[in-house]
Amino acid sequence: MIFTIKRFSELSTTELYQILQLRSEVFVVEQDCVYQDVDFKDQKALHVFGIKNDTIVAYSRIFKPTDYFKNASIGRVVVAAKERKYGYGHDLLKASILAIKKHFKVDKITISAQVYLKKFYESHHFIQKGEAYLEDGIPHIRMDRN
Repeated sequence: MIFTIKRFSELSTTELYQILQLRSEVFVVEQDCVYQDVDFKDQKALHVFGIKNDTIVAYSRIFKPTDYFKNASIGRVVVAAKERKYGYGHDLLKASILAIKKHFKVDKITISAQVYLKKFYESHHFIQKGEAYLEDGIPHIRMDRN
C-alpha cells in the first residue's frame, strides 16, 4: 500500500468524505463511543492515508510540535476492520513517523493511545508516560517516542 500525505486544503471532497466515514465507522460505531470527531483540528494536521481499490482503508493525522502536544503527534490512527489482518496499521504508523521526520524535522512524538493498543505502539518504540485516563469514555495512555 502506498501512503499519501496531504494538507487539509489539498484533500478532495471524496477523500475528506472517505476519511470522515472511516473515522466514524471505527471510532463512533465500532467502538460504540459518541463523541465529536470533527474537532477543527483537521485544518492544522497533515493527513496520512492509504488507498486500496479506490477506497481509503488506513488513516492518521499528524501535527507539528505545539499544535496538539509539546512534541509532534499522531492521532486518529485507524484501519478499516476488514483490512486489519494485512498489517496496514504497522505500515500506517511507520508512514506517519516518517512523515513527521520529513515534514517537521523532529524525532520526538507524543500520542494519546487507547490502552488496548499499548503493545502495538510499544512495537514502534513508544513508551508509556503516566497513568491511564479516560478520553471520550475510553481508557487512554500518553506515550512518547524519542
